[in-house]
Amino acid sequence: MPAPAASPRLEPFRLRGANFNLLVLRLLDPRIEVIVPAIADQFRRAPGFLRFAPLVIGLDDLQAAPQDIDFAGLAAELRRIEITPIGTVGGTPELRAAAQGAGLPPLRAAGGKDEEVPMAPPPAATAPAGPPPAPPLPPGTARPTMVIDHPVRAGQRIWAQGADLIINSTVNPGAEVIADGNLHVYGNLRGRAIAGGADNTEARVFALNFDPELVSIAGYYAVREGLTDAPIGKTVQVRLIGENMRFDRLG
Repeated sequence: MPAPAASPRLEPFRLRGANFNLLVLRLLDPRIEVIVPAIADQFRRAPGFLRFAPLVIGLDDLQAAPQDIDFAGLAAELRRIEITPIGTVGGTPELRAAAQGAGLPPLRAAGGKDEEVPMAPPPAATAPAGPPPAPPLPPGTARPTMVIDHPVRAGQRIWAQGADLIINSTVNPGAEVIADGNLHVYGNLRGRAIAGGADNTEARVFALNFDPELVSIAGYYAVREGLTDAPIGKTVQVRLIGENMRFDRLG
């Protein structure tokens, strides 16, 4: 006797808002022939960091006219080197409209103000807005902290959303640890370390044994080959001074 057919689900899918930790590529030069080789060079130095990474293109620093920027060509070239542009932030309404016409919709931070964007054919679907950010902590309340007591293995990613992150063990090569606040690694830091994930330029990275593949604060980052002035293998504090990283030995 044949088995009865399975009853179809009443809901084939569900939609919900969510927050994601995304990299922003701030364009300082409108020329594709300048941008893409520079990104590809960084890509070769830290392939595990950028490969297939979703990327938001920041337009605030561009002074060029919309017609002088080939957004469609830029998106195609980024995908060719295995980086995935998903939209834009900032910039003038004209720049945002030009990017939207190339399939790069304007994005906004969760809870931010909606910005009017001129219509540009073909219209592209905008990303769903995430939930509003958590309300500020009352005075005298400690910032939340995530504590991890086991090693972070290659291929693992741990993100302390809206919190500091403490790792009481080793971060192995190929692992990634992210904190929207400060990041503490009380062991060997050999993977990728990202602090200030929510554009918190006051965030810091602390490591008992500093030897990362990549370190980043609020979107500014340095790969292992660029850490020539850092005290590798020592107890280190990393912070931002303006747009420059400073590496201070502790103890």
